[in-house]
Amino acid sequence: MIRAQVLICGGTGCTSSGSAALIKEFEAQIKEFGLENEVKVVRTGCFGLCALGPVVIVYPDGTFYSRVEKDDVKEIVSEHLLKGRQVDRLVYKDVGEDFVEESHKIVSLNDTNFYKKQHRVALRNCGVINPESIEEYIAVDGYAALGKVLTEMTPEEVIQVVKDSGLRGRGGGGFPTGLKWSFTAANKADQKYVVCNADEGDPGAFMDRSVLEGDPHCIVEAMAICGYATGATEGYVYVRAEYPIAVERLQKAINDARAYGLLGKNIFNSGFDFDLHIRLGAGAFVCGEETALMTSIEGNRGEPRPRPPYPAVKGLFAKPTTENNVETFANIPTIIRNGAEYFASMGTERSKGTKVFALGGKIKHTGLVEIPMGTTLREIIEEIGGGIPNGKKFKAAQTGGPSGGCIPASLMDTAIDYDNLTAIGCMMGSGGLIVMDEDNCMVDIAKFFLTFTVDESCGKCSPCRIGTKRLLEMLDKVTEGKATLEDLDKIEELCHYIKENSLCGLGQTAPNPVLATLKFFRDEYVAHVVDKKCPAGVCKNLLKYRIVKDSCFGCGVCARKCPVGAISKTDYIAPGKKLPALEIDPNKCVKCGACMEGCKFKAIVKE
Repeated sequence: MIRAQVLICGGTGCTSSGSAALIKEFEAQIKEFGLENEVKVVRTGCFGLCALGPVVIVYPDGTFYSRVEKDDVKEIVSEHLLKGRQVDRLVYKDVGEDFVEESHKIVSLNDTNFYKKQHRVALRNCGVINPESIEEYIAVDGYAALGKVLTEMTPEEVIQVVKDSGLRGRGGGGFPTGLKWSFTAANKADQKYVVCNADEGDPGAFMDRSVLEGDPHCIVEAMAICGYATGATEGYVYVRAEYPIAVERLQKAINDARAYGLLGKNIFNSGFDFDLHIRLGAGAFVCGEETALMTSIEGNRGEPRPRPPYPAVKGLFAKPTTENNVETFANIPTIIRNGAEYFASMGTERSKGTKVFALGGKIKHTGLVEIPMGTTLREIIEEIGGGIPNGKKFKAAQTGGPSGGCIPASLMDTAIDYDNLTAIGCMMGSGGLIVMDEDNCMVDIAKFFLTFTVDESCGKCSPCRIGTKRLLEMLDKVTEGKATLEDLDKIEELCHYIKENSLCGLGQTAPNPVLATLKFFRDEYVAHVVDKKCPAGVCKNLLKYRIVKDSCFGCGVCARKCPVGAISKTDYIAPGKKLPALEIDPNKCVKCGACMEGCKFKAIVKE
């Protein structure tokens, strides 16, 4: 009889940290100690605390071990699983806003500051079940929602429940999901489709990947429900080829669902037929746009189409199609099982439910979080994320990736929902949330995201293809100290032109990071243009490295590290020092920063 379970994160983050080797070692040690009939090892999806991986949780007591290494496994098995004694040195310790290793306060996963304000709906099974086991999914009410709609509800009733829940598209647009479904349902055709957008191309975003890796059956179930509600009998999941674990687990889920009669012909003896297929994307960011995605599924180059006609009328293979992203679908089974009121009770008046964010950047607790809509940015950063490391000050948070804007420190108390972010010139996006501190240059940040969209533009329309390239060239002038104040006005004018005239969402949102940084951090742009300085000390062309001679011991470490021989001795010997101080030749310096990193006396400053 199984008396204990060892749950080990098998998501991409922990897998890259060695969790696969941990699983094998646990299985070997459990067998070595003769516990194979008492202890079960379960590979789960992402727990969320990516910064602490590999993560291991032992049930039924819920002990949370973090940063576990292969050499630690024998001790956990012999002490905890055999003798019932926790291995204190590996137990997660949480005090205040920090991870404090010296603390003796031992907490379970759900009691951590990281989890206290979270409410998991889309991620409800991630880190809880084995994603490769259809039996475990069924054990936590999996496919109960599909059974309910096929045996108890009409398609119209299903759509009404989704409408009443207030669920809006989690891919970034925020369009009401039930309304989108109703458009497809209203169109008569001999064939309709359901498409799941799992392309997720935003830098720093890994929400959809984690759902597919940790709970793939919920997407299979949700798409079948959508097919029943809209009259579709076939579905496609368009997923990035760079997500091999997600693809493998999703394919297994589809195969197992077919074997159990949950996909295919006459599901639940209802007369409803529905099947799913996977299509791999080649990494084109533009294929996150729904019409470009469908074009790619059809086997053509991923380019957007003019709208109207909208996909609900003429979508995949010119047939009525419903498209939602992974997180949107992940909410559907819970809404059907628990009712519209359950989901609508969370969030704000116009943004119901929860939102998953990939928390990254200059933040102590990076990882995956799911919070009710209306949670403030301050709560996310200071309470869930643990604040900014190294005593630095929070400067801004980038939401929505290359399509989004940035929220400055002055607006940290903004409640996160669709309308509030739109009101301040930002957008939710798919859920990437990149935190920046005082060492980030906001002009450089805008240039980083614009560089990405320039590379990812499909080139079909000239406002995006040419406009973003010209815009990037103008930002280059700013960071090189060659721009004028008039150029700032031209940059803003060009941003609005690109937004208003581009064919698809990529071009229409590409200027957002530039407009947001101009709005909230115009003083930094002015400093680059007028003072020829980068306040954050990031833009190389405006930097100067200088050795403070009175602090220099003349050790020569910086000179040895300099790749271009720009550092030489002077005749000056500082008071209390024995060797001549050094100096940097600004004409030779390539501003790599190697000298500053190598100086243990902090004698080199960046100006």
